[in-house]
Amino acid sequence: MSYILIPALLVLMGLTVYSLVRGIAAFLNSTRLDLEHDPATGPSPSQVKQNKMMFNRILFQGLAVLVVAALLAASK
Repeated sequence: MSYILIPALLVLMGLTVYSLVRGIAAFLNSTRLDLEHDPATGPSPSQVKQNKMMFNRILFQGLAVLVVAALLAASK
């Protein structure tokens, strides 16, 4: 069982870091125009990308925690 879970954990950890870096990069690339963006027209494309990447990060982190819990349960 751990032969499957450990590579899955590594992949999920890599995806978490990738999503985190992409979200931070989108945040850093936001310009003054994004900050002065009219909220009545909806979120800017940069804000949408930031939100998507951070949601993905939370998703991958949660899945990684579940894999770790499965590994701990299997180790008993």
